[in-house]
Amino acid sequence: MFKGVSFWAGVLSGGMAQINDTRALAAGAMDKKVYAIQTTKNVTGSFGTMAGLEYGAILGSAIIPGVGTIIGSMIGSMIGGRIGTYVGHNAGSILFNNPNGTNYRLLHNEMPKLTHSENCITC
Repeated sequence: MFKGVSFWAGVLSGGMAQINDTRALAAGAMDKKVYAIQTTKNVTGSFGTMAGLEYGAILGSAIIPGVGTIIGSMIGSMIGGRIGTYVGHNAGSILFNNPNGTNYRLLHNEMPKLTHSENCITC
């Protein structure tokens, strides 16, 4: 899996989306948190495109060999890409919108706040 055409289709779709998002970040049109969410979406979307293309071609070949392979791969890549971007966007939103997580501190250049405990043995 993920060889040949499906690999390059995923790399191309995810790579182009990532280039556009990087340009938007550099121009100031996007902040770091949105960029991190978009990056997650781009990666999972490219994997979805790859998987959808592969499995769509297999399903299309099983139904109508030849023409079904082409049609199945096109439909499969579109559906796989949509599912991948949906999952990636939601996962990125959960990861990077969490105020208690370390990712929030990294995105906002905050240092962790260490507190002293009276029950601490090593302090």
